[in-house]
Amino acid sequence: QVQLVESGGGSLQAGGSLRLSCSVSGLTVRNFCMGWFRQAPGKEREGVATSSRTGTTSYSDSVKGRFTISRDNAANTLYLEMNSLKPEDSGMYYCATRASVWCPLEESEFGYWGQGTQVTVSS
Repeated sequence: QVQLVESGGGSLQAGGSLRLSCSVSGLTVRNFCMGWFRQAPGKEREGVATSSRTGTTSYSDSVKGRFTISRDNAANTLYLEMNSLKPEDSGMYYCATRASVWCPLEESEFGYWGQGTQVTVSS
């Protein structure tokens, strides 16, 4: 059974930093496209960052230069380092996996999802 469990969310002021973790069981992270998505209240879920199994990373324009996605294949864990946080970064953050080499920021075909961790950034 595949499980993804996010952690590391919290409430903080603008300008601060957080590190999200996604612990994965039931599949080997090194073999999958992994991604972080977020959803703010009243908005659609959007792609934040992805990490392909070949090491390629992609970021949405809104987080580029501030967020870093990484993975620890030995620990089967995905991370999202978030710096210079802004109120508009607030939302529920989800990690997800996709069984393909292509690793886009689109959520279609991401088959396994975690339950999310909340990030709230105040001004």
